[in-house]
This record gives sequence, structure tokens and C-alpha cells, in this order.
Amino acid sequence: MRMIRAAVLAWIPGALFVALSARADAPAWMHTAASMPLPTYDEKTKAVLLYSEDITTVLSDGKTKAIERRVYKILRPEGREYGEAYAYVGQDFRVGSMRAWCIPKQGKDYEVKDKEAIERSLSVSGGELVTDVRVRMLRIPAAEPGNVVGYEIEYQSRPYVLEDWWWIQREIPVKQARYTLQLPAGWEYKAAWINHSAADASATGSNQWSWVVNDLPAIREERRMPPFRGLAAQMIVSFLAPGSAQRSGFLTWNDMGKWQAGLASGRREPTPQVSQKVAELIKDQTTPQQKIAAIANFMQKDIRYVAIELGIGGWQPHSAADVFAHRYGDCKDKATLMSAMLKQVGIDSYYVVINTHRGAVGAETPPMMFLFNHVILAIRLPEQMHDYQALLNHPKLGMLLIFDPTDEKTPVGQLRGELQANNALLVTPDGGELTQMPQLPANSTGVSRSAKLTLDAQGTLRGEVNEIRRGDFATYERYAQLEVNSSKDLVKRIEQEISHSIGMFQITEAKMLNLNINDLPFGYTYTFAAPAYAKPLGSLLAVRPRVMGVLSSDLLESKEPRQHPVVFRGPEKDSDSFEIALPAGYEVDDLPPPVNADYSFASYHSKTEVNGSTLKYTRTFEVKELSVPVSKVEDLKKLYRVIAGDERNTAVLKPAVH
Repeated sequence: MRMIRAAVLAWIPGALFVALSARADAPAWMHTAASMPLPTYDEKTKAVLLYSEDITTVLSDGKTKAIERRVYKILRPEGREYGEAYAYVGQDFRVGSMRAWCIPKQGKDYEVKDKEAIERSLSVSGGELVTDVRVRMLRIPAAEPGNVVGYEIEYQSRPYVLEDWWWIQREIPVKQARYTLQLPAGWEYKAAWINHSAADASATGSNQWSWVVNDLPAIREERRMPPFRGLAAQMIVSFLAPGSAQRSGFLTWNDMGKWQAGLASGRREPTPQVSQKVAELIKDQTTPQQKIAAIANFMQKDIRYVAIELGIGGWQPHSAADVFAHRYGDCKDKATLMSAMLKQVGIDSYYVVINTHRGAVGAETPPMMFLFNHVILAIRLPEQMHDYQALLNHPKLGMLLIFDPTDEKTPVGQLRGELQANNALLVTPDGGELTQMPQLPANSTGVSRSAKLTLDAQGTLRGEVNEIRRGDFATYERYAQLEVNSSKDLVKRIEQEISHSIGMFQITEAKMLNLNINDLPFGYTYTFAAPAYAKPLGSLLAVRPRVMGVLSSDLLESKEPRQHPVVFRGPEKDSDSFEIALPAGYEVDDLPPPVNADYSFASYHSKTEVNGSTLKYTRTFEVKELSVPVSKVEDLKKLYRVIAGDERNTAVLKPAVH
């Protein structure tokens, strides 16, 4: 699904670019911005956006013209990246002109003109992409600390939906941001604000309005923070054409749902070839559950992910017939074909339009097409089929199974963590509604280890480990195995995991379980030997009962106070059980204390005990809430410290006295 604004750009190395700049005065709006007094910024502020101006003009035929102006002051060497201006070019939008300037601390201004821009194809991570979108880049000379750089880009476009998105807040401070809207006579607008109180619009001309926001702080990046767009101040504005609702922006989620449904109208109709394939897939399947699984398996294994996003193809799915014939498609294409195939066995399904970053769309977020980047399915289940975990009980449609046909390694009934508890647009026969996706039980995802080990008097630990991975951990491991081509590679993969817990060790045997059976947990079974695992303390031996597996984190060990909530990947429940047979002639002298830490968002419990000549360590860790607010991050820090302490604790063995 097209997400131009979230594209990852890959540029030609700087050595291939020669700036052909000329001496020319920067425009007055740049000099005005450059002369503004600034506060003192801390040493982490690499640049400041002095002035941001967006001017949008809507024409009576629905086309739009836009001017984008930016002025940055570079404060530190890391801020040189703001000396590059980017513009997108495509079938339905093009660049009229592109110019840039530099105002140095000393000397005369520089100008870089449109003809000096480099243009190349868009590069997007996460799958194969064919798109008509290209990116133009203009590099501004002398983007050095103390200098001011800026640019102006003129756009012309024919939007599919009459709306605009004013992105106000950035990863650096913003001194002033301005947005101006010019509408044709008789047109109206509706503005909705996200993460910022509504600013008043000022009438600046005939059917023209302007908004101004000053002194916005930077949004500093933190590990495991919510997505940037879920935190940044933004305004979404819909343009309302008189008497022509279909050409207007979305006023409600229902409007957007109808638009999405209209794009897919007639594209889920099966061909004889599709019907024949469905009959073949379900030939030996008798229950609806088996039929769903057979169709899902076909979608995951036989339909390759390739995105063809030309023009409206960034939003509109290809027909089920085309996707089936070519055996490839993007997320919305795969959802379309699977929906058509399910219909052949009497099962209805509905598009679910979602953002793969939980928190990007809030419960109060107004509708906009650019909010989402992925499409999955809600499958309507017969009343007797409720034995899945990824279920949504809809008041009108009944029980819905949420499934992602694009995800090749997640079985039917499961849902990867980033999509859980995530707001999404459910496209129903009546239109659309913003709905929260289900959160699965904690035990649906996690790692469980059990080991029976033997320790000798020289401190060598050896034995067998059984490791079971469920949910996302199974999915990650199955994808990782795509790079494993031999038993040697398999051993290296396991060694990577063990090395986080044990310094010296050798794996003597290893095998995988259920690699290609998505419905079952993925597993490893391996034997290892770790010399000098137990450390001598005179006549004593110190042994760490927690043999492997790291659940602690230094996430919050920072001098800077946390600014944003901590977001977990998804619900999770991990468990470890290690049994260590003690060396002959030794007994336990001291054991670590049990640990019981329980918070609303997560819990941790561990216990070390002795059963005859066996030392046994057990623990569980459970993530219950997917986001920890700033008000509770100190509790999370305490929890991680408790876990770290428990993971370091040792039991002490002494020579047995008879």
C-alpha cells in the first residue's frame, strides 16, 4: 500500500554530486527567519527549523497547487543533513520548480537552481516495489554549523481525495510554522488537530485562511517509543466542494470506508480459474476451519509479495483474477484474492486498513488516507468457530477472525504483535469504522526453555536444552532460518543466542523442530558444554542458576528523563526451567532469594531450590499491557533492575561434610 511520506530514500553517494551553486541573494522570507532571535539549545540539538511555510491552493476542478518553504539553521555537524531538499514526482503530482539557498555566517548568499537537482527512483524497504514515484534531491552548499539553509518547492497535483496534511512538529525544534489555504468560491474546509490544541485560523483573503504555530519543541528519539506520527503535532484539513461529496475530503471514518469500498468494487469477483483452484484446495477439507486454513496456506506460500503502485494503484487493489494469474501482489492485492476465495466457500470477509506501527492512529485521530500503510482481512466466522486467538467480536457482524495474508510465517488464528491492540479502519458493507484490533493472550507469544544439565567438580556445565518459541518469536526465527543453509549455519544461529549468556561453550548437537509447520511452535533442541561455567571461590563453587536467556534491559538507564511512553512489541510470556545435577561431593551452601515483582504492565517471578542433589531454577516473565506511560517508567526501570539482579545471582556450593 502506497506510503510516500514514510518512504526510505537511498541516494547516490555524495562523491557523485557536484554542487553548481551561484552567488545570489536568498529571498526576504529566508532573511526574516534568519534574523529571528533564538533561545539557547542544548548540545543534542543539531539544527532548528526557523521557518516552515506551506501554501495550498485548491482549484475548482479539484487540482491543487502547493508551495513548500523551509529554513533551517545548522547548529552542529550532525545537522548537515538538513542541507538537502527532497521533492516527490509521480503520475498525479509533479514539481513546478525547486530552488534552494544558503545564508552563511560570513560572506554572500548562495543559490542552487532546479537544473542542479538529481532525480531517481523511490527506494522503499520491506518488499519488492514497482512504482511511478520518483524523488528529486537538491543539495545546498555550505550546510555547516552557524549557516542558514532553505528551499522552496512548487507542486502541482490531482489528489484522489481532497485533503491535506500539515506536519508541524519535527525531530528538531520549530521556531515558526505557517499554513495557508486558498479555496475556490463556495468551498469550505474542516480542520482537525492531532497532538496539539487547535490554532485559530485567520482570514487572509477571499476564501483564504492561515494558521500559525510558534515554538514547538523537538520530539527526541527514544528506544521503544511510540511512532513519531503518533506524537507529533499535526493538522488534517478536508476540502469540501459544494454539492459534490465524492470529491471532498473525509468527514467521518464511514466516509473513508465507503471510499475504500468503492476502490475495491468488482475486484473480488472470481474467475473460473480461481473457482477451480478453490475447489482443489478444499477437496479433502470438511470443516470451515480447514477450508480457511487451506486458502490461507495457499496465500502465504503461493502468492508472492510484489507491490505494483502506479498512479491509483498505490491505493486501489488489483483484481483477484490478475493477482491469481500472476501469482503476486501487495498487501491489498493478497487480501482481495483471499477474500474472493473465501467467498467461494461461503465465508464473508472485510478489508482492515491499518498502520503497522501501533500508536500511529489514535482513537481520536480524524480520518485521512495517508494514515495507513497496510491491508489485512477480517474473516466472518460461523457461530461454532471461536477457537482462534485473533478474534474481534463485532456488534453487528459477529465474531471476526483477523488475519494477515501477507505474513508468510504467522498461522491462522495468530496476529503479530505490532498489529495487536492497534486502531484500524474496518471496511464493512455499511461503510467504515475505526476499530481496535484484538490483543492476544500473553502466552500466545514467548520463549520457553527447559534444560537438564550436569555440573562437574571442575566447573564444566553440560547437557541438553529444549527451546520452544511461540507467536512472534516463532515467526522471527522462521524468517531467520531463510538464511540458514547448513547444519553449521544452524549451530551459528544458536550460538548467537547463547553468547549473550555464556562466555565459553561448544554446541555438540543441534536440530530444529517444526520449521515449515506454522501451526506448531518453532523449536530448538541442542546439547552443549561450557567449561569454567562455575567459578571456584577457594574450596567453594559459585554457579549461576539462570543459565541462559536475557530478559533484563538497559532501556531506561539514561541520565535524561524519559519523555515518551515505552511500547512493547506485543504481549509476551516467557519461562525458563533449568535443572543442574550437582557435582559429586558438593552440596548447596547458599541460594539466591526468590523474586516476585508484579506490576500492572508486566510481572516477573523466579525461584531457586534444591531437590536432593539437583539445583532447580524456574522463572516467568509476562507482558500484560503493551504501553507503559511516562508516569510508570520508574516502575519499569525497577523491574528491569530486579530482573538484572536475579540474572546475575549465584548459588554457592561447598564440599559435602559426611
